[in-house]
Amino acid sequence: MTITAPSPRATERIAAAMTVLMCRPTHFTVTYRINPWMDPDAPTDTDRAVAQWEQLRETYRGLGFAVREIAPIEGLPDMVFAANGGLVIDDVAYTASFHFPQRQPEGPAYGAWFEAAGLKVNRAQCVNEGEGDFLPIGDVILAGHGFRTDRASHREAARIFGREVVALELVRPEYYHLDTALTILDRRPGREHVAYLPGAFSEASLSELRLRFPDAIEVSEEDAAVFGLNAVSDGLHVITAAAATGFHAQLREHGYTPIGVDLTELLLGGGGVKCCTLELRSAVDQRSAVDQTGATGKES
Repeated sequence: MTITAPSPRATERIAAAMTVLMCRPTHFTVTYRINPWMDPDAPTDTDRAVAQWEQLRETYRGLGFAVREIAPIEGLPDMVFAANGGLVIDDVAYTASFHFPQRQPEGPAYGAWFEAAGLKVNRAQCVNEGEGDFLPIGDVILAGHGFRTDRASHREAARIFGREVVALELVRPEYYHLDTALTILDRRPGREHVAYLPGAFSEASLSELRLRFPDAIEVSEEDAAVFGLNAVSDGLHVITAAAATGFHAQLREHGYTPIGVDLTELLLGGGGVKCCTLELRSAVDQRSAVDQTGATGKES
C-alpha cells in the first residue's frame, strides 16, 4: 500500500464516514469469459487474491470505514465483486439482476443479505448490475448502459429512489461497467466531483459529463487500463490501483490523498477496488454529508 500527500495548494477536502460490504474471494478463479479481462486458460492464484483483498479491507478499516462481510458461496467465483450485488441509498436496497447466467445466483444471495441487515429491499424486475452501473452523486444517480445493465432499470431505479437517473452509454467492451470508467470523488450536493475516461463513452454521454462536471479529472488511457478509475473515495482519501500513478498525481493536484493498493490478481477477473466494494449508504450518512457543506441539493 502506498499513500502520498496532496499538494499544499490544492482545495481542502473532507472525509465522510462510510460503511461498505465486501465478500472474501475464497472461491475466486477464472473458469469462464464474460469480459475482455478474463482468460480461462491463464492461471489464477486464489491465495494471492485473498491476500490482496485482505489488504484492501485493512486499508478501509485503517481509514475508519465500517466493513461488513457477506459469506462467499462456492461456485460463484465473481461474488467477490460486491459492488455488482445491488444499490443501497438511505437504507433502501435495489437488488441486482445479472446479465450473464454465470452470475445470476449472486442477485438473490445479496438480496437475502440486505433483508437480513434490515434494509428495505426492492427486488429488480429489470437487468442491472448494481453499483457496477449505478453511481449516486449529489441528488442524482449516474447510470451506465451498453453492455450489462438494461436502460429499463434506469426507470426502475428512478422510481425506487425518487432521484433523477442520468444515462451514460459505454462504448468499449473493456470498460463494460460504469465503475470501470468513472469514479465519484466528492458526492456532496453542490460540490460534486468525478474522474472519468473520455474514450469509454459515446459522444452524447461525454458531452453530458462535460456539461455536468466541468472541473472533472479526465484520466489517461494508461491509468484507466490498470483500473485506476475503479476506485473508492470518502471525499478525501481515494483508494485506487497502485499502478495508476498518473491518476495519483492528478488527485493530489485536486486536494485528494491517493492510496494505492495492489489488486492485480482480481483484475484477472475484471475487477478492482470499487468492484470489491458495495457502499451501504444510510439516511444518517446522507444528512451528515449535506450538513458538512451547508448545501441544499444543488446539481452540478
